[in-house]
Amino acid sequence: MELASLLEVPIVGAPMGGGPSTPALAAAVSEAGGLGFLAGGYKSAADVERELGEVRAATSRPFGVNLFVPARPTVDDEAIETYAASLAGEAERYGVALGEPRWDDDGWETKLELLARERPAVVSFTFGRPDREVVAWLQEEDVSVWCTVTTPAEARLAAAAGVDALVVQGAEAGGHQSSFDDTDDPPIALLELVRLVAVATDLPLVAAGGVSDGAGVAAALAAGASAAQIGSALLLTPEAATSAAQRAALAADAPTVLTRAFTGRRARGIANRFIREHEALAPRGYPQVHHLTAPIRAAARAAGDSDGINLWAGESYRLAEEKPASELVLRWAAEASR
Repeated sequence: MELASLLEVPIVGAPMGGGPSTPALAAAVSEAGGLGFLAGGYKSAADVERELGEVRAATSRPFGVNLFVPARPTVDDEAIETYAASLAGEAERYGVALGEPRWDDDGWETKLELLARERPAVVSFTFGRPDREVVAWLQEEDVSVWCTVTTPAEARLAAAAGVDALVVQGAEAGGHQSSFDDTDDPPIALLELVRLVAVATDLPLVAAGGVSDGAGVAAALAAGASAAQIGSALLLTPEAATSAAQRAALAADAPTVLTRAFTGRRARGIANRFIREHEALAPRGYPQVHHLTAPIRAAARAAGDSDGINLWAGESYRLAEEKPASELVLRWAAEASR
């Protein structure tokens, strides 16, 4: 399905894994004429299937689902063990045991089979490029396939797999950097990246990273994107399941930083105590470190302690508003049009 046919307004609701994205949020964005997304990561296939049903009960409009592409890079087990030892005080602070630093594929095959069967309008991929066979399989089921890219080289690789559109993620984006390889290379700013990718491929582009209002949408369109993907600016909406601790942090004025401290993969979040105390030792190792710190984060979240959780947010998170998602999407679209 062509990107333009999915959208009445050029706004995509970002899939925000780990809690904030909900069926209600996806449905609200779609009902306003954008394209809402479910975050399929960190959930069982059964939970994704349940959420698909909830979105369809709330809207008849198109929506998408995002999946993580599994990779198994070499990790330094000794560095992860050293990091685990350094977190003993955090485990004691929150009264939990550290998690097992294990690898898994996040239910990759089962989720693919589910989405091929359930046929949402779009399946987008993060952390890599799906194989050409996977892309063709979904397209044969009338599912559009999008791939998130962070460099022109990744854009060319994704285009070679036959995807329908590219989500171009700039340095300003909150949450995990979606690069195919988890490197320490400086990420490219969004508008520059959109221009570079537009030269590298003729696929439709969805600009993601730091877009939080109508002016940002207009800038992304002017740079060559067909739509803008917005996440952090939706975190305070009533439809988002953003934790109370994170909602409180969004009202403050702390800077955002890139960190591996919570998951072992570079991600942008609001600076807090956990990052300050543990970033120096945090190793590359996803999802091993994610599983290691998960009990700490869950306990801190339950306690309302914003200093012990990952406060994923983009650089323009201060523009987030406590208003219904549909109201924001309609306003951003009107502002962009003007």
